[in-house]
Amino acid sequence: MPTHAPVHVLDDYYLAITLLITVAYQLIGFGFAFTFKFDKLTDFMGGTNFVLLGIITLALSGTTNARQIVTSLMLMLWAARLSAFLLFRILKTGKDDRFDDKRDKFFPFLGFWVFQMFWVWTVSMPVVILNSPNVLQYRQPSFGKATDIFAIIWFALHFGLEALSDVQKYRFKQGAGKQPGAVNNKGFWKYSRHPNYFGEIMVQLAIYIIAITPASYGAVPSGSGAYAALYASIVGFTFLTTLLLFVSGLTLQERPGAKKRYEKGTGWHDYEKYLQETSILFPMPPAIWRNLPVIVKRTVGLEFPLYVFDPAKHADQDAVKQNRAEQGQSGSDGTQHRQSTEPLN
Repeated sequence: MPTHAPVHVLDDYYLAITLLITVAYQLIGFGFAFTFKFDKLTDFMGGTNFVLLGIITLALSGTTNARQIVTSLMLMLWAARLSAFLLFRILKTGKDDRFDDKRDKFFPFLGFWVFQMFWVWTVSMPVVILNSPNVLQYRQPSFGKATDIFAIIWFALHFGLEALSDVQKYRFKQGAGKQPGAVNNKGFWKYSRHPNYFGEIMVQLAIYIIAITPASYGAVPSGSGAYAALYASIVGFTFLTTLLLFVSGLTLQERPGAKKRYEKGTGWHDYEKYLQETSILFPMPPAIWRNLPVIVKRTVGLEFPLYVFDPAKHADQDAVKQNRAEQGQSGSDGTQHRQSTEPLN
């Protein structure tokens, strides 16, 4: 039995109230961060915002339905783990290099926080709508449907993948990664160049799958606003995936990272081999990725051309020559500094 009837606040999907809460919460964080030039709050405020929305919408719903509780906890657990890890990392590193050119500029720095507002609000939509009065007005299907079980297992697997990948990368940077040219090819990073991103995307897919169960099992009638809203909440999963693939994730790491290594020269041969043998996102054995046709890698493998580094096109050859001179390298054998016009596989 519900503890009380769902509380109606501004709209019947809790979208307006969660947007207002998110805007207010992030503006508070921005105020502290900008005033005190304090980087340590940024990611923490983003992650804890999800926890706040999960708690508030679940409390407003008054429901004791297992699906709403489990789905809310999934979102909160993911966000709490992520924000705790990022807080721990920033406390160790001291500052966030992303803000070096924004920290003292009001509007550019505010722009990041506005973007974070949109990220939190959209990604939390499946849980927010699932907990809303317009969904709960219908009798909910019993917990334990195939989508419930699949989503929980899928979530657990990829929550673990994301968390362990983050730990493995952090430990690498604190240890072997301090050696010039070292390549992080151990653990999950042997099978994917971005296993943490893959885990994060799959976590959100799991949350979406369990959240739409009332619609997919017919408890929420097709043609109703609640039915459309549940399925439309895929905007959160879509936005997160787009963000990681094309905005703040792979595009900032793949080609720029390879370019930096190539121009410095240190460890380039090992890194080139890593690029050729390791999937960009989907975890798989290196032997499989290495032997896939280039057209497969560039399409279904998601290693799109915008990620691929071609030394002849993208490297600063003056920087390469300068580094060679400083390191006393002739580079005549082409091993350390690839000069081929062919892009890396």
